[in-house]
Amino acid sequence: MAASSPRPLAIPAGPAVLDVLPDLEAALTGRSPVLPYAADAQPPSVPSVPAHDPGELPDGLALAIGTSGSTGRPKRALLSADALERSAWATHQILGGSGAWLLAMPAHHIAGIQVLLRSIAAGVTPVVLDLREGFSAGGFADAAARVHPTAAAARRYTALVPTQLARLVDDEAGLAALRTFDGVLVGGAATPAALVEKARALGVVLSLTYGMSETAGGCVYDGIPLPVSRVHVDNDRHVVLGGDTVAHGYLGEPGLSRDAFTVDPDGVRWFRTDDLGHFDDEGLLVIDGRADDVINTGGLKINPGVVEDAMSRHLDEVLDVVVIGVPDPEWGESVCAAVTLADPTAHLTTREVRDRLRGILPDAALPRRVLVLPAIPQRGPGKPDRAAIRRTVQDRA
Repeated sequence: MAASSPRPLAIPAGPAVLDVLPDLEAALTGRSPVLPYAADAQPPSVPSVPAHDPGELPDGLALAIGTSGSTGRPKRALLSADALERSAWATHQILGGSGAWLLAMPAHHIAGIQVLLRSIAAGVTPVVLDLREGFSAGGFADAAARVHPTAAAARRYTALVPTQLARLVDDEAGLAALRTFDGVLVGGAATPAALVEKARALGVVLSLTYGMSETAGGCVYDGIPLPVSRVHVDNDRHVVLGGDTVAHGYLGEPGLSRDAFTVDPDGVRWFRTDDLGHFDDEGLLVIDGRADDVINTGGLKINPGVVEDAMSRHLDEVLDVVVIGVPDPEWGESVCAAVTLADPTAHLTTREVRDRLRGILPDAALPRRVLVLPAIPQRGPGKPDRAAIRRTVQDRA
């Protein structure tokens, strides 16, 4: 018999998020599924699910968790209790054992709620960084000092998005706090290679994670799938993720479920992502970017990630950067970059960027417009809202 429909569960901001731990513990029994949402938003409607659809509620359903809505219409991935428990087990295995966690991101998204679920698995109440007034290195350092391991969970962990990591490594107190953790997961968006190298050189024990709501969060760490996960790249260069943590489909979305999820003859579930990737010479998975983010300018295809990496490496004043393509009557699309600066009072012009990156990037990849923003619009923790950035660029053109 299929599971009952998930009930909406309001996830508070700040320390009150701990009030939902009993609800999550009940969800992990597979008999009381929930649909988490931000407590300051309207409760979501729960669609009816016809029997025998690919999106039919699976046995042991625990969570219907929202995606970040890259298409503008968030979907809800159906995750079983077994998938979540296997994910938590595998994460602790890779990191070196169970530990106490610091929650440093909103818990109604998969990355945040996984911190709560891993804490339940470890038997330790997590420490919560209060983000209601925004993220700060000082606040992180204060919260980190309250993370105390136990005999059964002897290690200390946290999970961040790249922007948080960048702010912490540039702050004395933030960096000192980061160094006290036995493992720091970073994901949600591409992490610039220069930032990774800097953090590791400064003594941060960093693991780059790749995954999404459809895979119960990160299922590939530092290019290697978790022990319960699998990965391959299909003939169209799309990354395909499989294994115990893959969702059973989308809530009330039979067509989308049929297109995105498959089960092979051995019973392994697979999810075809919208990301392009390849395996490097060491067999590690490398994400090249989203298929729909590739910029076609003057007949040449430009990977935004290459431009973002070059700007992060060679423009020290850039704190965060997102590169997009915008319609152009001459070139088809033009390369544009939205940036935030480490010094908000500083200036950075398009000409300066092009001059400093000439010879590092091909001419076609040099940004034709650079827009300095006070903050990068987000559609989830660490996930830039490229559609909103594109609208901003076009509005200011």
